[in-house]
Amino acid sequence: MADDVPEDGLKEAIAHIGERRSYAAPYESLTFSLLTRARRELVVTLAAQPVFDLVRSTPVARRIRRSVRHRGGETALIGLGRRTLEPVDLIRIDTQTLRNGLDLLRLGTHDSGVLPAFWRTMASSGGRFDLLCAEMQHESAPGTLLIEVMGGLEQAPVDAIQEAIEHFETGSLGLILHIAPDAGAAARLSQVRAQCLAIDFAGVEHERARDWQGAAQLIGAARRACPQVMLLNLRPDRGLAAQAAGATHAVFAGMEAVIV
Repeated sequence: MADDVPEDGLKEAIAHIGERRSYAAPYESLTFSLLTRARRELVVTLAAQPVFDLVRSTPVARRIRRSVRHRGGETALIGLGRRTLEPVDLIRIDTQTLRNGLDLLRLGTHDSGVLPAFWRTMASSGGRFDLLCAEMQHESAPGTLLIEVMGGLEQAPVDAIQEAIEHFETGSLGLILHIAPDAGAAARLSQVRAQCLAIDFAGVEHERARDWQGAAQLIGAARRACPQVMLLNLRPDRGLAAQAAGATHAVFAGMEAVIV
């Protein structure tokens, strides 16, 4: 009987991998457009993907992935500072993302959803106010809404990040801090009372066994800084190893090459 245990465990792991793989691709999306202050048209695409609880190997929330491009196809966001767009443009993108994203998520009372927002929006009191107003104006938004803050957190003062958390988080609203895949960036945020860090593994070597040691160390650093760690674009066959390293949630990528 003892010889059967590893085989049963392997079968279970393979079943979990197959389940995760089936949820890897975006299963619903929408696109909207808006004009920047400079009168250039932007095309924003939102796609919903499931967020998996790695301990239970089940989807527990939906995350909105966002792409922002100029009409014609070229990306409108360059670098962490998003300097090709003015702050007012970023706020408008975020508020429209929230309104359209809530329609796409269709949260029920016990559901959770994750929507993106730029740090430059969250860093200003006006940006936070606009986001809160957009959320309040949405009549059918029960459940829990988590804002994934991205773009520039590595350069932001820790006290400014803490202030944004304190001003924004309520019983039904929360923040996820999206950081660069760097152990130092994760350790620095141990000084704030964040509930979750997100790391995009599209830029982290984790395909081969010899690459996994560095990936596991990154996950461990993030988990020491925060009680929850969400990995994005994680290969489905690395889910169990990621959970063992300390990750709590994941949005799985397909097994094909990830283009960023």
